[in-house]
Formats: sequence, structure tokens, C-alpha cells
Amino acid sequence: MNRLVQSVLTEEPIFGFEADEVDFDAVLGPVSDYPIFDYSMKDVKRAGEVISGALPWTDETEPQIRRAFQVANNWRDAHAYPMRSIRHHLIYYIGDLELNGITAARLKRMQAIRKKLRRPDFSMYLNQVQDLGGCRAILSSMGEVRALVEILRHRSRHELRSEDDYIASPKPDGYRSHHLIMGFRGSGKTVIHNGRRIEIQIRTRLQHSWATAVEAIGLFRGENLKGNQGSPEWLRFFKLMSAEFAEAEGCPVHPDMRSHSARVPEITKLDKALKASATLDDLSHAVRWTERSVLPREKPTHFMIRYDNLARTVDIQPYFAPINAVNSYDMAEDIYNKSGEYAENIVLVEVDKIENLREAYPNYFGDVQLLKSQLKRITRGKRVEEYVALPQQVAPLPPRQLRGGKWQWPRPFPKPKGAG
Repeated sequence: MNRLVQSVLTEEPIFGFEADEVDFDAVLGPVSDYPIFDYSMKDVKRAGEVISGALPWTDETEPQIRRAFQVANNWRDAHAYPMRSIRHHLIYYIGDLELNGITAARLKRMQAIRKKLRRPDFSMYLNQVQDLGGCRAILSSMGEVRALVEILRHRSRHELRSEDDYIASPKPDGYRSHHLIMGFRGSGKTVIHNGRRIEIQIRTRLQHSWATAVEAIGLFRGENLKGNQGSPEWLRFFKLMSAEFAEAEGCPVHPDMRSHSARVPEITKLDKALKASATLDDLSHAVRWTERSVLPREKPTHFMIRYDNLARTVDIQPYFAPINAVNSYDMAEDIYNKSGEYAENIVLVEVDKIENLREAYPNYFGDVQLLKSQLKRITRGKRVEEYVALPQQVAPLPPRQLRGGKWQWPRPFPKPKGAG
């Protein structure tokens, strides 16, 4: 019997040992390889106030503005180690629970940080922003989502600060995912990162296909559909599609949403008016992308994705040292911070292999195939199909070794099934 199913039925513990007993240093490397925070919280708060403003660049203001970005970048980059550590805890739990899924992580784009600080409904300072480092786990089913959420609630060594279940209570625009804010807890040399907040998003592949399609169409049209800005028709289309996906997964829809029988004719009508199917198909062929070669023995720690908004081209650059990756990230964004015109969407991400970039961040590649196939089913009078992963053989866990009085994985750190 799958241990996930067994734990649900018997409510018995399912771990042989805990994730905090695993020697994560084998994969993360020394903490000195990562940026550390060099300023004060007062400096960060002031920097946030500056970068959220109009930024009138003059000879007199330039030093102040540049220092503000230097502080803001340093504060964001200081989340790189906690983010990577928490993602590898996710990898461990996914493997130990025998789930089908991948993980990814990203440091929040400066463009997105500035937008967030400017929002009239956002009342936090930069030092209070909770998703400067963000991890996501993309799983096959709602059962797996619930299992991973429960483990993080009760077994993680990191502090659960808050959570928002946007699956049980979808956002008005249709967004669905389970969010947890974790406060990093380290030991030894890693305590310098204690308290850093990392957001974890846990979602199914259906939910992921919806969220990333919203972003992909927004990029394609030059609209911030993710921020609920842009074409009302497209926003309505995605809201209706979200409800269809929710019902397919046995989850609630937003209270003001119409019934399935009323939704289908409206989706069909919008599909024709927007030429949605054709647009989704065009999008799949519109984006051209290139990647730098990575040798089989090379293990990048990060990848930088650069999406050219006008040319719709994507460039992927691997990095093999965290400190080099974040420094390059800061420099790549610098030119746009001054102009305020972001001709590219630049994001620094973590995945375990370059092949998983497209699955974790399909919005940058125009990959909307899953949503397109489900739209086709709906317009032909069929129900949405919940994503079902093919059964996989589970490799047995390797024997542990006793080091320093603690049971640890053999080095190098093994990659459990489900690592992405």
C-alpha cells in the first residue's frame, strides 16, 4: 500500500526519520557560498520607500536611489540560502511520501517587488514582504497536495508563520493554490538566516496550468492579467475555466460563480469571441527560446530566464555558484531599474535540471497545452479531466549512515523520486 494512502487511513506516522536529520549541506554547499544581509531593517524599510516611489533620477538623487536598490537587492538576495534549503526539504518530503511532483523556486523580480509596494491595498514595508523567496511544489492530485501541506504543518523544522488556502477559498479572479509562509530555522553557521520568510505554493498540475496560462496570455498581450488588469473578457474567461477545474478536482468554486450548465455556454461564447483556442495555439509557437549548453556532469544551482517582451524570445543562462547567480541577477535588472521600462522579464530560478524549467515556468515558454486541451473538452461538451500521473516505480531509499551521532544520507545527497 502506498504510504500516503496508509497514513490517511491509519493516521500513523509515515517517516522512518525526519528531514531535519538529513545532511542537506551535501547539496546546498557551505553557507559562505550565499549572499548574507549587510544592512539594518531600518535601511531596508527606507530602501523600500525609495524604490516604490517615482524615482526622479537626477545628479542629486542618483546616489540615494542607487543605494536604495543596493540595499533592496541585498535584502532579497539574502533569502537565497533559506529558499534553497526549504526547497530541498520539499524534495525530501515529496520523495518520502512517494508523491508525483516537481519543485522549483525563485527570487522575486525587482519589477514585481516595486509593483507590490505600490499597490494601494498593500500596507507592508519591504522588510515585511513575505515572498521575496518563493518555492512551489506541483503535484498530481488534491490528495497529494493535502498530504504535503499536512507534513509541512506538523513535521517541518521551519516555523509556519501563516497560511492561505486559496483552494478551499478561491480568490475572486479564480486563482487556486495553497500558500504557506515559513520562517527559516537554521543551526550552526546558518543561524544568520533565521527568521527569513519563504513562501511555499503547493498546487496541482491543473491549478498550475491555469495560473501560468494567465501569466502567459498576459505576457503575450502585454497586460497584467495576473494582477487582474487588462481585458475583462479574458479575465472572465479564466475565472470560468478555474471553476471548471475546481469542480473536476472536487473543490469549491468562488461563491459568486454560476453553475456548470450556465458556465459552459459562456465559455464557448468567449472562446469564439476571443479566439481563445487559436490564441493559445499561436502562443505555443510564438515564443522562441535558446539555452546554454550544460554538460551531463555539470550541476547548475540556478538558471536565469530572460523573456524579451517585444521579440518573445527566451534566453536561459545556467549558473554554478549561488553568489555568482544573484550578482548577475542584480546587474541584469539594473538598467531597467533606472529607466522604469522593463523590456525584459528577468527571473532567477532553481530547478534540479534544465528540462524542468518548462514545466515549472511554462508561462515564459508559451506552453499552455494542458489548459488548451481542457478548453477543447469543455467546448465539445465534455467534463474537465483531473490530471492523473502514470504509476512510477519507487526506488528503495539508500541505507543511512551514522555521522556525529545523527543518521544521515550518504554523500552525495540522493535525489528522491519527485525531485524537480
